[in-house]
Amino acid sequence: MATTEHPPPSRLRAWMLEGLSDMGKGHGQPSPQAEAEPAHKGQPWYRVMCLTGVDYFSTLGYQPGIAALAAGLLSPIATVVLVIVTLAGALPVYRRVAEESPHGEGSIAMLERLLSFWKGKLFVLTLLGFAATDFLITITLSAADASTHLVENPHLNSALHDKQMLITLILVALLGAVFLKGFLEAIGVAVALVVVYLGLNTVVVAVGLWHVITAGHVVTDWSNALTAEHGNVFVMIGVSLVVFPKLALGLSGFETGVAVMPHVQGDPRDTEEAPKGRIRDTKKLLTAAALIMSVFLITTSFITTVLIPEKDFEPGGPANGRALAYLAHDYLGGAFGTVYDVSTIAILWFAGASAMAGLLNLMPRYLPRYGMAPHWARAVRPMVIVFTLIAFLVTWIFDADVDAQGGAYATGVLVLMASAAIAVTIAARRAQQRSWAIGFATVSAVLLYVTVVNVIERPDGVKIGACFIAGIILVSLLSRLARAFELRVTSVTLDDMAERFVRDMSSRKIRFIANEPDRRDKAEYRDKIEQIQADNDIPGGDFVFVEVTVTDPSEFEAGLIVRGEVLHNRYRVLTLESSSIPNALAALLLHVRDSTGCTPHIYFEWTEGNPFANFLRFFLFGQGEVAPVTREVLREAEPDRARRPRVHTG
Repeated sequence: MATTEHPPPSRLRAWMLEGLSDMGKGHGQPSPQAEAEPAHKGQPWYRVMCLTGVDYFSTLGYQPGIAALAAGLLSPIATVVLVIVTLAGALPVYRRVAEESPHGEGSIAMLERLLSFWKGKLFVLTLLGFAATDFLITITLSAADASTHLVENPHLNSALHDKQMLITLILVALLGAVFLKGFLEAIGVAVALVVVYLGLNTVVVAVGLWHVITAGHVVTDWSNALTAEHGNVFVMIGVSLVVFPKLALGLSGFETGVAVMPHVQGDPRDTEEAPKGRIRDTKKLLTAAALIMSVFLITTSFITTVLIPEKDFEPGGPANGRALAYLAHDYLGGAFGTVYDVSTIAILWFAGASAMAGLLNLMPRYLPRYGMAPHWARAVRPMVIVFTLIAFLVTWIFDADVDAQGGAYATGVLVLMASAAIAVTIAARRAQQRSWAIGFATVSAVLLYVTVVNVIERPDGVKIGACFIAGIILVSLLSRLARAFELRVTSVTLDDMAERFVRDMSSRKIRFIANEPDRRDKAEYRDKIEQIQADNDIPGGDFVFVEVTVTDPSEFEAGLIVRGEVLHNRYRVLTLESSSIPNALAALLLHVRDSTGCTPHIYFEWTEGNPFANFLRFFLFGQGEVAPVTREVLREAEPDRARRPRVHTG
């Protein structure tokens, strides 16, 4: 509700807030052009798959090395376990998430619907903290691994061996610059990067398998060493299950897969309420990405385990964090190896793009709506700057070390996946789909086990996640505190009876009495009028009562519906439902002023109690000392004192 005219913004401010936002799809108030666009506009699913694929597929740059460090000779078997969990667990879960939450909010939106009031908001903020951990560490870890590939290139090592931190920061800054320029067009870049990268990996895998076949002793040596170390196949499977949490980074693409879902084109008949084509094609996206990645995970873990000496995977070794690049240089020569390095560096750098897209899709959907971020948080460019600066800090804290960031990354991924599995379990149970509910519950148990084990083994991950959570909650509460006196009503609608009351009063002086409803009998309204007349020394007058019922005080913005009724054949009453009494009353007064051209008056009685305690009641529960807060909301909304509705307190 705009009540005042503001000077035109500066060119820099207009550029920063342009679009609000071009990640689109429901952030803030859409522009007329956006409203005119068909809801199904977007990209074919296979192109969007490449957008999420720059995150998912790029993990091939470091996943084989991580698997080798975690499982040693068992790496291929442990990777098969990872693939089984991917195809039989994570994929069905996220196909259901796409069905239940088709606008990119993922499982967080599903769980948000289960909880209300402040506990729901705090729960969502906690999940957003883990999402921030996942996506931001994706940006910093991928950039760090890209710089590792650059530094470890045999042709550049001597010149760049001590420049990894600087290179990582430059890559993060370049990613931020892409988003400041505008990101939607960059899907074409993602397609090119994924096609080239997967093509080069296919060559490396084919050559690696050829060397395995032609040098048959390497498989025999590997199997003999495996049997000597672990005995029988059952022990191998058991150990693989134990080390599985350390391989969890191979599951990282699913959350970004649903986060970028708003970009999937779908069918011309799709609507935002029922985007059936988008849901169908997103399921294709998730399935295709999982199948492609599963094939590469198994083959790459096998060839790197049998062809690369175990000591070369250790920190400081030539294959650490770059196992496939090591094979590319070793078996295909320096020229091909350099091309492979360039491709890997490019896709790892751009892997942060899907993560940044996920952040820009999630955060503006929740924080501003909760009143826990400024209005500018709905815009892309200011948020890009914020996230880029945080990524700089994380890179500095971890010294651009890939292995050091693995725990935090895995924690974020696993917590979000476990929450998604729990969300779809509840959804299936509510839909009375017993077999699906049992299956999803089993997946939930597996993912919870993996999450707990990961937290125990790598507590640094949950510590970093806790820092993000604490930061988000603290900044969110401070932001909400700063916006406490903001006019938070998006629209005011009066029914026919309420319109009649206002129209009738506009010919005289418009006087409202704020009343906290109790018994709502004749005596209550008679006594209230007498008290107001005595307190304010008004000999007589024509009054309309206003009664606000607080619904969910944790909500921040909402529309206001005003209903009129006549009680006891005498007393006119306007009833409202809102998350905050003062904001609802201020919005009603401004609406009446604008619609009638008259200045309304409203009368209160003072609330007993400690002022600070009353403010906390207002901040948390939408009540408290209503009179001065209503006046303060009006003062902020209408700086012109002559046009401001009058507040009287006796």
